[in-house]
Amino acid sequence: MTRVFQIVFLSGVAFWLTGCKDSEADKPIWEHVKITDLAPFPSGKEPGSSLLKTINFTVYIFEIPAENISTMDDAWPMLYVQPLQFNDYDAFCANLFLAGFGQIPIWNRVAELLRAADGIQGNTISLLLPDGQSNDIAVAGLAQEQTVFYISKKVSMEGATLGPGQFGLRIKAEKIPGSRGVCKVSVLPVFSPPRRSSIPLLAAREKSWELLFTSVGFSLTMSPGDFVLLGPEKYDSGQITLGSLFFSKPEGSLFFSRLEHKVPELKPAIRLFLLVCTGMSY
Repeated sequence: MTRVFQIVFLSGVAFWLTGCKDSEADKPIWEHVKITDLAPFPSGKEPGSSLLKTINFTVYIFEIPAENISTMDDAWPMLYVQPLQFNDYDAFCANLFLAGFGQIPIWNRVAELLRAADGIQGNTISLLLPDGQSNDIAVAGLAQEQTVFYISKKVSMEGATLGPGQFGLRIKAEKIPGSRGVCKVSVLPVFSPPRRSSIPLLAAREKSWELLFTSVGFSLTMSPGDFVLLGPEKYDSGQITLGSLFFSKPEGSLFFSRLEHKVPELKPAIRLFLLVCTGMSY
């Protein structure tokens, strides 16, 4: 009955996100977001996962105009920091990262603030992770070599020459022995050079050239229906720091005004990442 309630509840959330628009042209926000993915499947398994035991997630990438970032000031206090175990909390904050944990009842209020900020939904990525395995979510690329600055452990500034390559979020999931329906999830920013070889020995050497931003990582326990929202403390157009490259998009995106019917405008943007646990087949 609880699972059925969650699915019905989140179907209602989809209505709030979509809103009451007059035509398809007037529905630029969230129209492709399958909010029912936030709820676990009644059987505890996702379609196609019966033969492979996995921990399942959906990652939604949202963008809002940089000029509206203050709207999110009301969203972060709704979420919980206590469930998050930071590798280095001071370094996490110094890199201008923000994160918060929530569950299904909170999502409706957070989504309304994203709508109020004229947010748009970008990519949606589904992850089916075997126990102890990880996968990377692509965030932003470097077309050429440059120095990137970040705060490492003990809150010291460091610079690394990186590029070309890709910044990403590495998501790792592990089942917790003796705890049904609960998993440990680790989230870690990473920079990876282009993969040029499928030969195991060479591929392993290329992987050793990755840079893991360990000081900005965190972990937590999650069950189906739990989510983590990750975003920036502020907009930074500089594109030389880890935080600005991760969250800021100075080249902009096209945004529709929620309150005015007018041509979409190209505006500098910030990215936010919503990681949702959708099910466990263990």
